[in-house]
Amino acid sequence: MLVKICGITNCEDALAAVAAGASALGFNFFQGSPRFLTPERAARVIEALPGGVLKVGIFVNEAVEHIQSLVSELGLDVAQLYGEPELAPAGVRIWRAVRVGPGFKPDELIDPAAEAFLLDPAPASVWGGSGLSFDWRIARGARRKIIIAGGLDESNVRRAIREARPWGVDACSRLELAPGLKDHMRMARFIEEALRAAAEQEAE
Repeated sequence: MLVKICGITNCEDALAAVAAGASALGFNFFQGSPRFLTPERAARVIEALPGGVLKVGIFVNEAVEHIQSLVSELGLDVAQLYGEPELAPAGVRIWRAVRVGPGFKPDELIDPAAEAFLLDPAPASVWGGSGLSFDWRIARGARRKIIIAGGLDESNVRRAIREARPWGVDACSRLELAPGLKDHMRMARFIEEALRAAAEQEAE
């Protein structure tokens, strides 16, 4: 089970997430986000990380050339893309973020460039980190790897995993003291609950 902590902005939060068992960290390069960090700040955080954790860059309608440049410069493992589907750089692992709303059909997730799809119920004016949730059961209809996001925390992630049976889970705003500042205790509990649910699922 992939467990991703998104909206990382500093070394302390990044290292605490990894120590608790996170398998991926998200770095937001969308300037309109309260969790935005510059490539320079991201580089300092990434340099402090041990090996083995996936470094995910979050991009919103960003130019392909810019995405490729940051992936190369920072050593990002994955580009998580919001916005236009044609904006997918070649040679880069892609997780495609998809809004879950009325009329959403999981069986239509067919972008061949995407390794996985992140389902996010954020409204049109928000690009992730909304804290909103959705009916996790609809994820079961997908034929591709699914990461569920939106409104997840330590109190509901086990139920979300039972209902959605996803490839991964992603949490951000519900694990914060303030935008971009994580609550380490809640973050650790979230990761523990997610991994426990994944183990129970594998044992079935």
